[in-house]
Amino acid sequence: MRYCRAMTQATHPDGFPDALVADALAAARALPACTPVFAISGLQGSGKSTLAAQIGAQAEAGGLRVAILSLDDLYLTRDQRRQLAHDVHPLLVTRGPPGTHDVALGCRVLDALKKGDDIDVPRFDKLADDRAEDAWMHVRGRVDLVLFEGWCMGATPQKKAELAMPINALEREEDADGCWRRYCNEALRHDYSALWSRLDALLFLQPPGFDIVRTWRWQQEQAMVARDPARRGMDRAQLDRFIQHYERTSRHLLATLPGMADRVIRLDENRRPVQLL
Repeated sequence: MRYCRAMTQATHPDGFPDALVADALAAARALPACTPVFAISGLQGSGKSTLAAQIGAQAEAGGLRVAILSLDDLYLTRDQRRQLAHDVHPLLVTRGPPGTHDVALGCRVLDALKKGDDIDVPRFDKLADDRAEDAWMHVRGRVDLVLFEGWCMGATPQKKAELAMPINALEREEDADGCWRRYCNEALRHDYSALWSRLDALLFLQPPGFDIVRTWRWQQEQAMVARDPARRGMDRAQLDRFIQHYERTSRHLLATLPGMADRVIRLDENRRPVQLL
């Protein structure tokens, strides 16, 4: 049995080659943990959920029980982010950057899965911008493999000096004193390392650069709205502003994660793999 999101969550247009999926599954199965956590990191729209779903399907075909989790499902609720925005900085109302996830909940979920305990896993509704309380995933009994995907999986903090200069209009105009970016950076330093310590291996889907994220994330937004036309997504201007919340950490990931991840899959602008490291 496979516990996962619906396959329609996948946004990669063609999917990944079967040989690449088989190679990733073999790497995951070779891990020594009883229930290993195989993490997939990649910037927005890079195909993380697609690859996780494909690996999960191959694993299930081989008789394994698999749980597929997303870092997105650990976002703080809308009310919790509103409180952070009031107490710390207004930009924290927007989900995504480090500091807007319930890291403690993520640690509890991974610990339970590793032990084989029953656990209820949260789900987040991006169009509603809130946790989907009626759609939690109920995992019962031990699973053989946990696939954990997320856009900033494995991210490390920047040096304080690197935070001084804003890198986009959002930081210049709405975080002139650097309060928001310092908060996000300290969250990486003090909180997220505990979550990353639960990972047994990390695969990074490396895009050709940050600018392609705007195209990929727009395709993702359109796909979400197409699945539920009665609900509104972001327009292009809203999406461009939204992506600026991610830019600093994304660029830092591009500079650091290729040297840290256990496996790196380089992608072209169409999300086709061009090199496996």
